Amino acid sequence: MEEYTYSVVDKKGLTQSGIVQASSPKQAAIILHEKGFTVISIELKKKAFEINLFKGVKIGALSQFTRQLATMITSGLPLADSLVVLQKQTENKELQEITKQISEDIEGGANFSTALAKHAETFSLAYINVIKAGEASGTLDKVLLNLSDTLEKDREFQGKVKGAFIYPAIIMVAMSLVAAIILIFVVPKLSEVYKDLGIVLPLPTRILIALSGFLAKFWWLVIILIVVGSIALRRYRKTPEGALVVDRLLLKVPVMGKLNRDSSLTEFTRTLGALVAAGVPIIESLKIAGETATNATHRLAVENVSSLVEKGISLSKALAREETFPPLIAQMASVGEETGKMDEVLTKVSLFFEQEVEQEVKNLTTALEPIIMIVLGIMVGLLMISIVLPIYSITSAF
Repeated sequence: MEEYTYSVVDKKGLTQSGIVQASSPKQAAIILHEKGFTVISIELKKKAFEINLFKGVKIGALSQFTRQLATMITSGLPLADSLVVLQKQTENKELQEITKQISEDIEGGANFSTALAKHAETFSLAYINVIKAGEASGTLDKVLLNLSDTLEKDREFQGKVKGAFIYPAIIMVAMSLVAAIILIFVVPKLSEVYKDLGIVLPLPTRILIALSGFLAKFWWLVIILIVVGSIALRRYRKTPEGALVVDRLLLKVPVMGKLNRDSSLTEFTRTLGALVAAGVPIIESLKIAGETATNATHRLAVENVSSLVEKGISLSKALAREETFPPLIAQMASVGEETGKMDEVLTKVSLFFEQEVEQEVKNLTTALEPIIMIVLGIMVGLLMISIVLPIYSITSAF
């Protein structure tokens, strides 16, 4: 039995709240209805001191959930029974609770896609629409298998891209910490020694001491500016205008721009291929797949393409009108239209861009190591020059 907090309206029209014990939210609602209450809300009571540091359903857990469900349905097990089994097997607590709620909705007569739509924070619009198409065509098992494959590819792809930046990020953080320690703790002691000697300090040393003095007094201001600046940039990028400005600039950055472009196109073409393969109409597929593009310029371009297709223009011609997309996408879409195998063609295009990203990640990783070493050498060199020059001046005077 679980404890649920509720908010209800009694027969007098007054609002009441409290706690009820039940095995499920549905049973809790039945208990309250039997008492003559009109239910406003029912939520699972949070246990005292319960802290979930890993809240959320990661793509790996979702992929495993989808594959297991596909296997059970292919074996002939009814959907409702399959969900009950998955609820017991799933280790992720949040996914376990979601599975339980979906199972209850299906037992209540809801469609699988309708039940999934209540958990949009976990299941994407593309996921829900693919399931909806599978239900309509009677190929739910095949659709689930394709979905699990797509999710697994997404997980591997995201892991490769993120993994490429772990090493450089660690090095940059370490360099920043070392520089901060030298400027805040080491340089002030040296500046006191130089002051006692009464010598004229070289310009590099004076700049270093001034920077050290500023950081020693206003280190908290630097941290605040970094945090506030990061939050402001993130919020600005969440606005439509901000996303376009930042992402357009990002595409112009050497190496990183092409990596960002190809990553965005990989996500878009893979999702579009999965939706078309499931039987989702092309216009609806474009609108859904466009949201998966990680770059805002691609999302805007897909909106324009979708509008042109709605007017009767072929997908390949609509794609060709958008300079944002490489000519390859329009050419391959034309092949898909001629052969009637648009889903297979889009899958091949996504694989092409994925391979491009993998090569770019390797090139970036290879290029970053010497760049980091050069930057580190310059930093050490400047510090040494700033510290050694006054000592050289003292020895020359003697």
